Order: sequence, then structure tokens, then C-alpha cells
Amino acid sequence: MDFDEFTGTVQHRLELPATGETMRAIRATLMTLGQRIQDGNAEDLAASLPMEIKWYLTGAVHEHGQRFDWSEFVTRVAEIEHVDRSDAAYHAQVIIDLVRTLVPPSDFQQLRDQLPESEDDENWRKLFEVVDAGGWGDAQEAQTGGGPQTEG
Repeated sequence: MDFDEFTGTVQHRLELPATGETMRAIRATLMTLGQRIQDGNAEDLAASLPMEIKWYLTGAVHEHGQRFDWSEFVTRVAEIEHVDRSDAAYHAQVIIDLVRTLVPPSDFQQLRDQLPESEDDENWRKLFEVVDAGGWGDAQEAQTGGGPQTEG
């Protein structure tokens, strides 16, 4: 997948009106993720992404391996993206699901292994909600009731 396909897919899935908003969502999510995970894991994850996108995980990050939770992640993404926290969380979930389709399963598992999942409400499992629902297409169907709707 090249840069235009990646950004177009994100723009379509998030129903964003402009490329600028799409790029802010991608940058906010991947830079913040790059700050949270270790440098080597960021490099591995970025290797399968378009060149213009992988930079957000690696080159744009000044300090990898920072320790913060899901709530702080969402706050940082929201601040960079200039959206509310619920939009930032959803944008991150959809972008991470697209990344999952492009990277080797072992690299994606390394990402999950670095982000602790627990039973409380503010844990990293929320980042993977779209992934765990079967991916963007299946998650959309589950949200809308699936398939064509007939009038009754």
C-alpha cells in the first residue's frame, strides 16, 4: 500500500472531509504510539508502512519507550489532532487496525505485548477494539447491525 492508498483508506474509514484532517489523525496516532513503544519495535512496525507514514513512528519521535497509559495516550492524540477524546480514541483504533493489515503478525504482536491489557476501563485493550472485533469491515457491520437493512 502506498501513501495515497493509506491516507485515502484512513480518510474513507474515518469519514474525514479533508486530507489535512486525515494526516493530523495519522500523525497524532502514530507519533504518540512511537513515543510509547521501544525504538526497535517502532522500527519493526514502521518497516511495512509507506515511507511518508513510517516517519511518524520513528523520525518524528524524540523519546521512545515513555511510560503512559491508555488515557494519557488518548489525551495526547486529541491534543495533537485538535479533536475531543472520544474522536481521538476512535481514530486511533481505526488507524491501528489498518496498520495491522500491513505489518507482519509477529510485529503486531510485539506491539500488543508492549501495551499492558487489564480488566480496568483505562487499559490498552481499548486501542485494539476494532482489531479484536474482526477488523474495520466486521466492526462496522457489528455497529450497524450488518448487511443490507430491509424495511419492515
